[in-house]
Amino acid sequence: MAPPHVPEIFLRLADEAHDLWQRTEDELIEIGLPPPFWAFAWAGGQGLARYVIDNPATVRGKRVLDFASGSGLVAIAAAKAGAARVVAADIDPFCATAIHLNAQANDVGIEFLGTDCIGTDAGWDVILAGDVFYDKSFADRLMPWFKTLKARGADILVGDPGRSYMPKAGLEPLAVYEVAVTRALEDSLVKRTTVWRLA
Repeated sequence: MAPPHVPEIFLRLADEAHDLWQRTEDELIEIGLPPPFWAFAWAGGQGLARYVIDNPATVRGKRVLDFASGSGLVAIAAAKAGAARVVAADIDPFCATAIHLNAQANDVGIEFLGTDCIGTDAGWDVILAGDVFYDKSFADRLMPWFKTLKARGADILVGDPGRSYMPKAGLEPLAVYEVAVTRALEDSLVKRTTVWRLA
């Protein structure tokens, strides 16, 4: 199916959101794996993907990292917008398969990185991060890394629908979208989503 805010992209997504989330989360917790974030097109990712498609110069001809890629939505948007090389990074091993299948469905080439790349630097020109400020300890690790990458010249873009640990300073808004989401996973049917650039 196509996410509502990015109809140009087709993804294999969960259509029975609540039941799948609950069942999969319960089963995965038993064996020590994270919840199935990869099975949904989250608002921050949809907003960021929309921005990249509408502003292809952001990534065209550049080396792009889609951090915490999940389904690969933002990575696919970057590839469709003309990025020279796209790496989709996520520590969830299921994302490798999800991203491969979704890239194939959209006829784009994406590399997968299945390690925690926070603190590393492979020379990316643009780092895209959709919906990453949902956890305090994770947010606290991200910002110093983002600032280090920015200091050496990388462009850092974040899509965020008002998550609790989104930094309050050091970011400039680029665009705002009203993104339709599923009530089973969010607190509303539409999330006001902002695309930010690290200043």
